[in-house]
Amino acid sequence: MSDDTGIEPRIRLAGLADLPPVDGVPAGVLQQDAALLGRLLAGAAQNAGTGDRGVSDDDVAAALSLFEDMRTALDRLETQVVIEARRRGMEWRQIASHQGMRSSQAASQRYQRLVTRLEEIRQGIR
Repeated sequence: MSDDTGIEPRIRLAGLADLPPVDGVPAGVLQQDAALLGRLLAGAAQNAGTGDRGVSDDDVAAALSLFEDMRTALDRLETQVVIEARRRGMEWRQIASHQGMRSSQAASQRYQRLVTRLEEIRQGIR
């Protein structure tokens, strides 16, 4: 695992916040969906003790339906970042370390599983 704690990578990447977001890319979709889920949970928590059902069962069902698309978007992002790391000359050993894996083989195999999963989704197999 890398020397970075969970907060340090976020602080480092916060410097990129001035870059404009691109609509429709996986990161943008994830950000929007995560915000929607956060609002749903905040609404549910706010009304939990009152008996008021401001969040409907249909709202919860809609939220549940977001997760598969979010997983796919996250897989695409991870794949794109690994491709960028390799393009920049990072070794699988380094990638593994930053992903909290113990071996370069584990990182390489994870990447291959992601690519296979995304291709199956693209082809409609999954």
